[in-house]
Amino acid sequence: MRIRICVIALSILMGACAQPVVHEPPHATASLEWIRTELFFGISAATAEPAVVAERDGRWRAFLDREVTPRFPDGLSVYDVSGQWRSPAKSIISHEHSKSVLIIYRDSPQHRADIEAIRDAWKKLTGDESVLRVTQAVDVSF
Repeated sequence: MRIRICVIALSILMGACAQPVVHEPPHATASLEWIRTELFFGISAATAEPAVVAERDGRWRAFLDREVTPRFPDGLSVYDVSGQWRSPAKSIISHEHSKSVLIIYRDSPQHRADIEAIRDAWKKLTGDESVLRVTQAVDVSF
């Protein structure tokens, strides 16, 4: 009997000391239907003359205004990055001044096609072999 009373008393005390778990309710606009895509564009070789970098930066701005912004007018972020990569056909590592574009958008076939159109347009404009794309599903709240 004493053991039962001790177990009951201990259970009551432990319950009184326990902190309640509080879960924040999701934001009204939270959704798992959003995608985050980062695109990486080579602008020029890291050893390029300043005039070459400036010319490529001018082409970059025109490309951004013509190809990217119209497809994603609600917003995007552009970062200057320093990249390096090795072409499968070469054994040397190339260093480049690069731009990274971060776009968060609702997932749809049209938006995915827009991303691919941007990549194709840059490769056609510059002759670059590739535009790196990193895509993830994200939880977004405004």
